[in-house]
Amino acid sequence: MVSLNELLGSERIYQIRTKASGPAGKLPLDADMLLHQPSGNLFGWTQNAGMGWNPAELGRKQFLILSTEGGRRAPDGSPIALGYHTGHWEIGLLVEAAAREFKRGQAIPFAGCVSDPCDGRTQGTTGMFDSLPYRNDAAIVFRRLIRSLPTRRGVLGVATCDKGLPAMIMALAGTRDLPVVLVPGGVTLPPTVGEDAGAVQTLGARFSHGLVSLDEAAELGCRACGTPGGGCQFLGTAATSQVVGEALGLSLPHSALAPSGEPVWTELAVASARALMELEARGVKSREILTDAAIRNAMVVHAAFGGSTNLLLHIPAIAHAAGLKRPTVDDWIAVNRAVPRLVSVLPNGPVHHPTVRVFLAGGVPEVMLHLRRLNLLETRVLTASGASLDEVLNWWEASERRTKFRELLRAQDGVDPDEVIFSPERAKARGLTSTVTFPRGNLAPEGAVIKSTAIDPSVVDADGVYRKEGPAKVFTSERAAITAIKEKRIAAGDILVLAGCGPMGTGMEETYQLTSALKHLPFGKHVALITDARFSGVSTGACVGHIGPEALAGGPLGKLRDGDRLRLVIDRNTNTGSVDFIGEGTRQFSAEEGAAMLAKRPSRPDLDPNETLPADTRLWAALQAASGGTWGGCVFDAEAILARLRADA
Repeated sequence: MVSLNELLGSERIYQIRTKASGPAGKLPLDADMLLHQPSGNLFGWTQNAGMGWNPAELGRKQFLILSTEGGRRAPDGSPIALGYHTGHWEIGLLVEAAAREFKRGQAIPFAGCVSDPCDGRTQGTTGMFDSLPYRNDAAIVFRRLIRSLPTRRGVLGVATCDKGLPAMIMALAGTRDLPVVLVPGGVTLPPTVGEDAGAVQTLGARFSHGLVSLDEAAELGCRACGTPGGGCQFLGTAATSQVVGEALGLSLPHSALAPSGEPVWTELAVASARALMELEARGVKSREILTDAAIRNAMVVHAAFGGSTNLLLHIPAIAHAAGLKRPTVDDWIAVNRAVPRLVSVLPNGPVHHPTVRVFLAGGVPEVMLHLRRLNLLETRVLTASGASLDEVLNWWEASERRTKFRELLRAQDGVDPDEVIFSPERAKARGLTSTVTFPRGNLAPEGAVIKSTAIDPSVVDADGVYRKEGPAKVFTSERAAITAIKEKRIAAGDILVLAGCGPMGTGMEETYQLTSALKHLPFGKHVALITDARFSGVSTGACVGHIGPEALAGGPLGKLRDGDRLRLVIDRNTNTGSVDFIGEGTRQFSAEEGAAMLAKRPSRPDLDPNETLPADTRLWAALQAASGGTWGGCVFDAEAILARLRADA
């Protein structure tokens, strides 16, 4: 054991000062400031001088840079302390680049950060119970930090990944009376040889089935992140959130999915700082950019990209933060019926291009060009660039930037950009279907969601409808379910039921362990999964989530037993479907009869909140339930909560 003297006995600690001279110079005060400004403003100047800013410059405009930075990098980029994930590992470089631009623009930059967890790192652990609740917490802290700098003239948000980026967008959306700009933190590059960061999360399941060796698993796991920074290489929640941020108009054009660490990525931070100063000079506030039309544009772009189903939670939350109407299930259905999917990208395909190729092919503005031609966008909306969306798209169509990046994709990867971002005509010819479907039924009376795009085409009937009947195998924890898969107790034809994993049970954990295992096991496409939990943005397969009401709220999912016969119908043409209990033992019956039987059944005796569910998450679950629940975006609606408290008083 190390002694206390060894720990604390260094001789150099006795070289200590008890006084210091303080900054030289004088604050640029005047009598009016001393007479009329709050003491906090004046003390702030004292603090600024104490940190070393030139006192003579303290009268300049102040801008706040917020980020989700994590870890500590040495000047050469080597790690001093690791971050939770690559997504926040490099974004301090963006903060620095933006800060220098503010200084060049004769402004004073401030910076603060609230780091974020990694959903990949917490898969299969109790850390996942904090994932979705963290989003609300972080958004609150970001907003408190914004308000805690009363002298800021605008806010620049820098964020990358699954929960930190939606939290940042929610915070910016709630800052309605200031100019704001979002800087997406970019994506990591795929390895030259190896698997993407989604596939490597299935190594355990594949090893248990003899599909990879120990040495193969070790090497593949090491290589998955081709570069040290950026969000994952697939169109999961992180990448989709970047796309949505740009579609909302909060980010500069062609900023989503830029490769982390590359010159174009850094330059976007510089340009974003410049844009924010320009918005402030023009008096343009967040509420002028974030409108109901901007929310609908984001939903349209989400559908065209085939984005993560987690954005069905995040876009309503962003709308709520902005004081706008939250989209309903019917709104989502209408959008996904009207909008063709245009992007060929991992994990949806048909070709699994990494996200950096989508960026080079033209990213969000390229997709928007096609959508504008179909008259699916409101192009009069204002964007962070200060120009309308129509003006942005006119510029993009004729820009050198568009031409050169598309040429780079051809030259470096040998890929035709029009084979990454399809025209509507080409997408139809290739058989691309809409992103998500919203089934109901006696097991999901309030609704559910499935990324129907990602169902294996070989198990979809020729008419575009996925139909499956099979026996239920019911689990009340993800750990039990993944153990059953690894122990080969799940077989082709089964319908895996995971109940009690909604907000009240586990904080609505993400169950990527299960979906990824089924994707990468040979029989997995012949297994369906239904749950009141949620999925990773990279999840694929016949996986129905967000089932409401959740089991612990008395939902019928929590009344199923092993062997119950279930039927799934997912119509990818109409974005509708059903999830029904239709048989018990040898007896089969109608969905209506099944509903009546479920109403009489008690909930399973093993259905309880996870015993390790943190008190923080239990509180979050109760508050979001009072605020509209899963289909309301899992938000905190202060008025609804206060009304409930008054009614219960």
